[in-house]
Amino acid sequence: MAETIARTGRGRRGTTAPTRAHRRLPFAAQSLAVAVALLWCNGALAAETQVLLLRGWFGVFSTGMDGLAAELKAKGIKTEVAGHLYWSTAVKEILKERAAGKTSALVLVGHSQGANNVIDMARSLEPHKVSIDLLVTLAPFMQNPVPANVVRAVNYFQSPGWGAPLTAEPGFHGKLSNVDVGDDWTIAHISIDKSARIHAEISRDIAALSQAKEGPQDGAANPLTAAAPQSPQKKFPPQAEAQ
Repeated sequence: MAETIARTGRGRRGTTAPTRAHRRLPFAAQSLAVAVALLWCNGALAAETQVLLLRGWFGVFSTGMDGLAAELKAKGIKTEVAGHLYWSTAVKEILKERAAGKTSALVLVGHSQGANNVIDMARSLEPHKVSIDLLVTLAPFMQNPVPANVVRAVNYFQSPGWGAPLTAEPGFHGKLSNVDVGDDWTIAHISIDKSARIHAEISRDIAALSQAKEGPQDGAANPLTAAAPQSPQKKFPPQAEAQ
């Protein structure tokens, strides 16, 4: 009799008793929901874009970095701004996050000495196989070549004036753009970080990268991560405005 009840799932009073399979269903459904949630969270962490802005010497003349940070935060982009001496600490923090499994897109932006130091950051991360999705330099001085782990680099400089075109080290297969702002009289070394037009270009590039990382359509090429030859120098429009 007991064997019959186990097979039919019916008790002595005619009610249906839960079988083992029935009891497993709620747990299985909950497990599936948890797995889906974890996958979604992991995807969100991987898609998140992380931006670090470095000011120049003493941070006195690079207040435009704070303004740019506010603009990016308003768009929902995770952004941090710091003095250029923070760069070595930032490298350690990035490596710690990568060791914990975080694989967010990485953007480094710097002004003056901060521009030199974001290149130093990229070079320090290269042996650890950490890619820099976008590197932006504003009027760097006596800068080193862009390392091979940079996917895209944009350099704003003045000719004649402060700064020079960036070069890339051997093995670089990304895209390098040198933007000469020498024709714009409103831009000087201490104001290039405050240029509304440059801010707009940087914000557009970062927003495009963020969208591409969050979910490019199947089969669609990602213009920011696809390898491209180094681009020729281009002149900045003379009507640019300083903020």
